Parts: sequence; structure tokens; C-alpha cells
Amino acid sequence: MDCTCMELALEGERLCKAGDCRTGVQFFEAAVNSGTDDLKTLSAIYSQLGNAYFYLQEFGKALEYHKHDLNLARTLGDRVGEAKASGNLGNTLKVLGKFDEAIVCCLRHLDLSRELKDRIGEARALYNLGNVYHAKGKHTGRSGNQDPGEFPPEVKDCLVKAAEYYEANLNIVQELGDRAAQGRACGNLGNTHYLLGNFSQAIIYHQERLAIAREFGDKAAERRAYSNLGNAHIFLGEFEVAAEHYRKTLQIAKQLGDKALEAQACYSLGNTYTLLKDYEKAIEFHMKHLKIAQELDDRVGEGRACWSLGNAHTALGRNEEAIRYASKHLEISKEIGDETGQVTAQMNLADLKSVLGISSGADSDRPNLNDQLDVGMYRRTYVSRRHSMERMELMKLTPDKKGELPVGHGGARPKIPKVQKSMTVASETVIPKAQSFETLSPEDDGFFDLLSKFQGRRIDEQRCSLVPGEKNGLEKSENKENEESKPKMASTPDSENFLDMIAGIQGSRMNDQRASLPQFPGLNSQAVINQYLRQRNVQDVPDDNFFEMLMRCQGARIDDQRSALPHNRQAPTVPDEDFFSLIQKVQSSRLDGQRTCLPDKEDGLPVQPTPGKKKKK
Repeated sequence: MDCTCMELALEGERLCKAGDCRTGVQFFEAAVNSGTDDLKTLSAIYSQLGNAYFYLQEFGKALEYHKHDLNLARTLGDRVGEAKASGNLGNTLKVLGKFDEAIVCCLRHLDLSRELKDRIGEARALYNLGNVYHAKGKHTGRSGNQDPGEFPPEVKDCLVKAAEYYEANLNIVQELGDRAAQGRACGNLGNTHYLLGNFSQAIIYHQERLAIAREFGDKAAERRAYSNLGNAHIFLGEFEVAAEHYRKTLQIAKQLGDKALEAQACYSLGNTYTLLKDYEKAIEFHMKHLKIAQELDDRVGEGRACWSLGNAHTALGRNEEAIRYASKHLEISKEIGDETGQVTAQMNLADLKSVLGISSGADSDRPNLNDQLDVGMYRRTYVSRRHSMERMELMKLTPDKKGELPVGHGGARPKIPKVQKSMTVASETVIPKAQSFETLSPEDDGFFDLLSKFQGRRIDEQRCSLVPGEKNGLEKSENKENEESKPKMASTPDSENFLDMIAGIQGSRMNDQRASLPQFPGLNSQAVINQYLRQRNVQDVPDDNFFEMLMRCQGARIDDQRSALPHNRQAPTVPDEDFFSLIQKVQSSRLDGQRTCLPDKEDGLPVQPTPGKKKKK
């Protein structure tokens, strides 16, 4: 039986190394079903299965087997195996968004590696901790739509900790002479400093990452380094340099044969040339992006390409073409449920038709405030679009200058105002006089007396005796009072059955909080572990560190019952949202130079609409 299990496990390992993880997992599962009494073999199978499922992105199964691996390593007293299992478990929890639990596991990995004087393991633990804090910071700051360098303190704290762990990792891998690990650390440090708004420092790390990628001939890492360098130069206002980096990104993407990466590079180039006011080149690259997005059925990317093309054609005075792309943008925004894009497209259409003198459909293109969109959202979008591009400098979008922008201006993306809390409504409710206590009948007095007796006991449970000598007397008086306050209930078969049912239900509630002993699938006999523990002459009692880790992990169990927010629609042809946020701000007021004022109905003189005010019907 042991030989059969070993043979299946070896074949599964061979298949996974060959890249066929799906078939390899089947052999590993067969090995588990076959069973074994060799605990070392079983631990290796758990670890391999967890890694294979992680590679297949089946993170729930990966988490299950990495937990088995950790429990078995602790049972065996295998500190090296426990360190490795803790690191694998931390990586899996990070991907699942359980960042606090992941930090606990990664810290355990770090402590064990330092205890064992394992420098390689220590470097990996530091790198994993940096990844967890970096992912937690990005996840926490994603909902605010802030630019790099403008995140709230809790996000910045996570990013600063991530940078500290990456720096510590970089120091160790430099001592070890591991150039590949140095490249990974430099790339992550560049990304972290970019999010912190340290763009010059980010460029230094990304340039080092680029040099190491060239040294190893790693084209994928080289492409990422060029793309990150372009993003950093965009925020420094160095558009020409950014365009050169994006061109190299496009060349490498074509060499790799990845159409989605090629479309991302075209999208970035189109937006960069828009910032340079070279609209012909911008249209050229946005058309390439649009074509690939249509080939890959990326509706989000297709909508953004149409939006950018409409703005570029408007800047060149080609209003008919701009209307066509704005209409397509509106259609796609409705399809994918993008309310912000829908508002933008409707405003673009209304402005373009106004410029062309198409008055019949102009009003219909405005968003229906009562039926579709929030009034505040429409108002802020309309106000932000009225600001001239000529008066907005890109450098004001950087952390040093952004504070100079007036509040509510700058072309920022509209945010939906918060709904008024229900507490305000409840506080304004008036109780009718018919419900006052003066109209209660005498029969109700008995109910209130009974209620007061029962409620009165609850306060006594929180009381303490002021004088130590009076404690016994107080307890006696309380017991006497409690006995007197107990209601006399008639015992009937129905009431006894009901109480038995309640007792049964309440009695099983504690069982839900109990932790069961670990069960190891694939282990033929539990007696093997007991015999092993007796041979080691140790008690199967975890130490304080394990209990501390367990308490932290169990504290987040309630999160497993929560429903996740809907995921954003995938857009494989569109690069990171950080760069798009800047482009959206800059391009949001491109149409101002082509606008004309509508004539007044009375005297024919142009009337400039007042931003933020709504027309009276």
C-alpha cells in the first residue's frame, strides 16, 4: 500500500514539474485515496497538492491542503516543514483577501526561519510580508479613487510597511548574491514607491529592475519595467519620455505575441499623445486598441477606446466622427452598467449636438435625473466638464501641487453622494398621542409589574458589594428576592415539550464554537501519530505562539459568512486604473474649446449657464 501511494505521488510530482498540473493533481489525489502510514510522505503530498491547486487558481483547495501540511508538521515537530507550510498558507490567504491571517502566517514563517538561521527562508518570508502589505494597501485604497501619493493614512501605513519588508528582503538577497530575487525586490519597491507618490524613487528602482531583466533575458519583466517607467514619468509630466517607454513596451508585447498586452500599450500611447496634443497619433493608437478589444470581446476596453476617440476627434473639429464614437460609448456603457461612463457619453453627445446646431435631440441626450442617475453625480460631472483644459496644468495633479486645486474642480471623476442615514429619519418621527402610556388599561399594569421584576434582576448581575462583610447577606437577600419574583408556571405536557426543544437547540450552540482535532486525509491509522508522539515523549500541546496565531485567525471567521462585492468587469486590453484615473481627469474637459453658448429665447443673446444650478421646470 505504501509503495502504491509513493508511486502515485512521484508520478504526480513528475507531471507537475512538466507543466501538466491538472493531471498531476489527479495522481496526488489518488495517492491520498490510496493512503499511507508514512507521515513524511503524507506531508510532502499535502505540500505538493497545495502548490498545484494554487497554480490552478483553485485557492480553496490549496488552502485546505496547506492547512493539513501545517497541522501535520506541527504534530511531527518539524520546524522546517512548519515554516514552509506557514509561508505557503500565508500566500494563499493573501490571494483570498484574508490579509490579517496571511500576515500572522508570514510572521510565523519569518520567526521560524530566524530561529533556524535560514537566510533563504528569512528572505522569502520578508518578501511574502511585503507582498501581503502591498496587496492590503492596494485593496484598501481601491475604493477611494485617489491618485498615487494621496491615499488615506491606513493605506499609506500598509505601503510603508511593504517598502520596509521589501528593503529588508533586498539586503539579504544582495548578501546571498541572488540577482533574480534582487530584480523582483526592485520591481516591487518601484511599484510601492509609485503608489506612495515617490515617483523619482520609483524610477530608480524600475531602472534597476530593467537592467536585471535584460541581464537574464526576461522579456516579460522587461516589458513590465518599461510600462512602470512610463507610468511614473506621466505623473512627473515628462510625456515624451513616457511615450518612448510605452513604445518599447509595445515592441516587446508584439515579440511575446500577447494581444492583450499589445492593446494596453496602444491605449497608454494614445492617452500620452493626447496629453501631448498630437491627436492624429492618439487616434492611430486608439484605433489599434479598439480593434484588439473587439477581437478579444473586451467591452470595457472597447468603450474606453470609443470615449478616447470621441475626445480626439472633437479636438480636431471632426464633430460628426466624435458623435459616432460618443454614441457607441453610450451604448457600451449602458450594456456594462457603467453609470459614470454613461453620464460622460450623454454629456458629450449633448455638447456635440449643440455645437452642430442639432437642437431637436440635444435635450434627450441629457441624463434623466429622475429615472437614471443621481442629481449630485450629474451636477458634479457637468461642473467638472466646464473647466477649460488650457487652465489646468498637469503638474497640479502631482502630490506637491495638488493642494492648490480648488475644491470641487480639476475634472475629477464624479462620486455619488452618500445617502442620508435612516437614523435621521427615525429621529424626526413623532409618536401619536393615541400611543401614550396614559391610555393604558389597568390590566396592562400587571404586565409591566412582571416586566419590571424580570428586568430588575438583570441590573443586579452587574452589581458588586461595597462592603466586603455584607457580601453574604446581599447574596441571601438577592436569592430570596429572586425566589419571590419567579412566576408560578403551570407544568403541562406541551410546555415541557417546548422547553425540551429549546434546551436541545440552545445546548447545541456551544458545539458550533468547538474546534475539532485535525483529521489527516490519506492517513491509514491515527494510531501512527499517537505512537510517534509516545516515541518522542512529548505532549501534544501547542505552544503559546500557536494559540496566539490561532486566536488571530479565528477572529476573522465571521468574514467567511459575508457576501463579496461584485467584481469589476474584466478589461484585459486596458492597463492599470491608476494611469487611467489621471487621463480621465485631464480629458474630462477637452470639449470646452469647441463649445458654443445656446441663444436666449427672448433677445437672442448668449446666456452662460451657471454650473451647479438646476433648471426650473
